[in-house]
Amino acid sequence: MGTLLWVGWTNLRRDRVAQMLTFLLPIVFFSIFATVFGGQGDASTARIRIAVVDEDRSEVSARLIDGLKNEKGLRAQTTADASGAGTPLDRTAAERLVRSGDVPVAVVIPLGLGEAFSQNGFAGGGPSIQLLSDVSDPIAPQMVLGLLQKVAMTAAPDLLMQGGMRQFEKYAGAMTPQQKTAVDAWLPRLKAQGGSGGNATGDASAGAMPIGVQVVDVMRTDNRRGSLVSFYAAGIGVMFLLFSSVAGAGGALLDEAEAGTLERLLSTNLGMTGVLMGKWILLALIGCLQLTVMFLWGRVAFGLPLFSHLPGFAVMTIITAAAAAGFGLVLATLARSRAQLSGFSTILILTMSALGGSMFPRFLMSETMQKFGLLTFNAWALDGYLKVFWRQAPIWQLWPQVLVLLILTAMFLSVARLLARRWEAA
Repeated sequence: MGTLLWVGWTNLRRDRVAQMLTFLLPIVFFSIFATVFGGQGDASTARIRIAVVDEDRSEVSARLIDGLKNEKGLRAQTTADASGAGTPLDRTAAERLVRSGDVPVAVVIPLGLGEAFSQNGFAGGGPSIQLLSDVSDPIAPQMVLGLLQKVAMTAAPDLLMQGGMRQFEKYAGAMTPQQKTAVDAWLPRLKAQGGSGGNATGDASAGAMPIGVQVVDVMRTDNRRGSLVSFYAAGIGVMFLLFSSVAGAGGALLDEAEAGTLERLLSTNLGMTGVLMGKWILLALIGCLQLTVMFLWGRVAFGLPLFSHLPGFAVMTIITAAAAAGFGLVLATLARSRAQLSGFSTILILTMSALGGSMFPRFLMSETMQKFGLLTFNAWALDGYLKVFWRQAPIWQLWPQVLVLLILTAMFLSVARLLARRWEAA
């Protein structure tokens, strides 16, 4: 028994892949999920990007905007350029930012809000602030609504008090000179406190808000549920596409090398470049078929609007399958055995899928993790499919995703050809 235990320990100590699967991969997944769902404080929570439109141009609207800018959980954009340059945003430009996915929410402060706020105080009334939202991110509109409530109660307490006093005098009669003196003495202090805007603590309930808020879904489609199904179809489809590409490329090459078939192929005019290109084309075609079956099932079972988005779907599927096939060839030429191939592919694909959004949406992650996600194959493929099915983007707007995936394909094929030289040398 002692000898068997020693042999098993020795095998594990020598097998680096087994060590990573046993100890490293669980830690990686634990860290990713703990960072996303563990609530490690404000530093781990992604700041919500919002566009702000000021149609009122009043002191109240200016203070509200300052309060939104001071909120740690928000990143407010008031001009056409995110850096702060350019012309101020109008409603049309802000809605365009939401539709394109640049921001999940746009806050529109309507004309007349400042006057109503100053006149009515806590009594409310007047026009409502509109939140133009993209409901594919269900968390952002609710977060912005809550923070807007907070800012509305803390950004202009002096103006709020003045409005409250007007309402008091309207229904209870004029204040005495002593009362007016006391109110006038408090107003400068309240105004100074309001300068902190969103840094003040505490949230106002919806019923106590001095202003109304209306959430508007600007991404309305005839088949909203079916369009969102495409995100999950793409996420799962891309992850399993990577697994099947690695298994198809790696299994075939390693089996052929072990059986001597690869050596005979290299002795022909085909050469290693021809062998790799042939396998890449075959894997890409199989990948296209695999993704097509996945989306067809989504169409039949869940109402995914596939046929109305065929051009964009075809572009993303072909490019995605080509890049996945190249990735499979890299791991196939890198691995020395099937055990190594299985270990490497499991670690890489699961980590890429977790960071890239195949397992849960990237908007739940911190800003740092979202940036790391862009280093993965999955993130670019999923963003492309989301543009096609949810944002109704024309094909030409897919160019960032297509360009990155094409670059990755070229890199994968070049690395695979370089690593395959070991078979030619042998």
